[in-house]
Amino acid sequence: MPARSAERPARPRAVRRRLAGAACGRASLAAAALACAALAGCRSEREGGAADAGAGVADGGAGAVEAAPPLVGAPPGPRAPAPIAEPRCPPEMVRVARRFCVDRYEAVLLDRETGLEISAFYPPSRQAAASVERAWSKMRLQLGDAEARRMELPLLPGWQKQREFEPRAVSRRGVLPQGYTTGAQAELACRNAGKRLCTLDEWRTACRGERDEQFPYGPTYADGKCNVFREGHPAAVLHRDVSLGHSDPRLNLVRVGGAPLLRRTGETATCASAWEGDAIADMVGNLDEWIDDPEGTFVGGFYARATREGCMARIASHDFTYFDYSTGVRCCADLRETP
Repeated sequence: MPARSAERPARPRAVRRRLAGAACGRASLAAAALACAALAGCRSEREGGAADAGAGVADGGAGAVEAAPPLVGAPPGPRAPAPIAEPRCPPEMVRVARRFCVDRYEAVLLDRETGLEISAFYPPSRQAAASVERAWSKMRLQLGDAEARRMELPLLPGWQKQREFEPRAVSRRGVLPQGYTTGAQAELACRNAGKRLCTLDEWRTACRGERDEQFPYGPTYADGKCNVFREGHPAAVLHRDVSLGHSDPRLNLVRVGGAPLLRRTGETATCASAWEGDAIADMVGNLDEWIDDPEGTFVGGFYARATREGCMARIASHDFTYFDYSTGVRCCADLRETP
């Protein structure tokens, strides 16, 4: 037999049983720990689920689901369309029939470059104004009675005689409107203001007002409501003849019975064409107004014209280069989008 010293010494049987039992105990403890951990996890999940379900019931009733928060960086939803801007008119104009704009008052003219006011009693051009002043500085002494001959010419500003200029139309209340204007000058003045002359249809539509009546104040003629068909004629007063001297710079300064024949813009409150709670002044009377007709047409009647036609009054017997003391201008414009 081989020697037992080379082998592991044999342990007594009792010792072997104790070691085996300890090993089994350790394995059982490990298995129990794993089982408890698994059991605790399941119980924790069940308890957590019950807690979540309870919160859902408390917040929104059984089965309520909380809305998910918006994603970071997600594109915005569709925006509501912006309201459409309604086309309007500049503040010095009145909107008519929701189609176009008309100056509230008959125009005064300014120098387009400097903004200086052009004399309302002379043609709005250097050459024509200087010529009229020279002629009437002599002719005023030859026509009319002694009182008329003593009436001085209105001042023509020196700058209007010294340099060329272009007129720009401005609609303004409480001023004497510009007479002595040709159709071509009226067209230029409106264009320099970013506007244009009215067509005949536009002018008459504006004059007749929202009620579409022949006069700004109603359907039938009423004496004195507008500054037209006045009791005197300026050429009769100064020249003793209504057909003479219509370029005389003094004509629109004549007074009859102590009252001026030509009134300031907006002064005749009863002569207003109503539109949308606003009004256009003096479309009948005060001055005739050029319209967009290259052949030459002015409308409305001036203060001394013997007409009862109101908004239908029309003179088409002069060309576009004609002027006299009674010819003025009012501009139209297209509607503009508001910002």
